Amino acid sequence: MSERRIRGTRKKKDPNAPKRSLSAYMFFANEQRDVVRAENPGIAFGQIGKLLGEKWKALDAAGKVPYEAKAEEDKKRYELEKLEYQKTLA
Repeated sequence: MSERRIRGTRKKKDPNAPKRSLSAYMFFANEQRDVVRAENPGIAFGQIGKLLGEKWKALDAAGKVPYEAKAEEDKKRYELEKLEYQKTLA
């Protein structure tokens, strides 16, 4: 007989906690998702992600710069919000 593992309960995430920052790829994907859907009507959900990944890989360094800048800004926003949030907990 195999032993049963007892799963611990995970702490609930605080709804007031700041949202994590998005990566450069996520900014790209959010912007391009509707374009991919329009180019490929009736495409499956999983296929959208594959096409977005291929487009991201095909994008040259210069094409990624605007998305990387957005990601850097969002990272700074998250760090500031996290500091403010941690002050409220203390």
